[in-house]
Amino acid sequence: MLDIKVLGPGCANCRKLEEIVHEALAATGVEAEVVKVTDMGQIVAYDVLKTPGLVINEKLVSSGRIPTAATIAEWIRAAG
Repeated sequence: MLDIKVLGPGCANCRKLEEIVHEALAATGVEAEVVKVTDMGQIVAYDVLKTPGLVINEKLVSSGRIPTAATIAEWIRAAG
């Protein structure tokens, strides 16, 4: 099972990214635990300067933008 973290304070973009992550998971059929990280100390620990950030299996894959569901699905497959 993958460990996916959506990093951000809970803004609209962060919520949108979380929705897209769930869409990508449904499309790939991969099981993952999706966790929202809102603590700025933890977010900064991943070297995220601009939210939202996306971490898959402790690897930062995106920061400061909202990738497409297809792009996220590719990252999920690569991490799986």
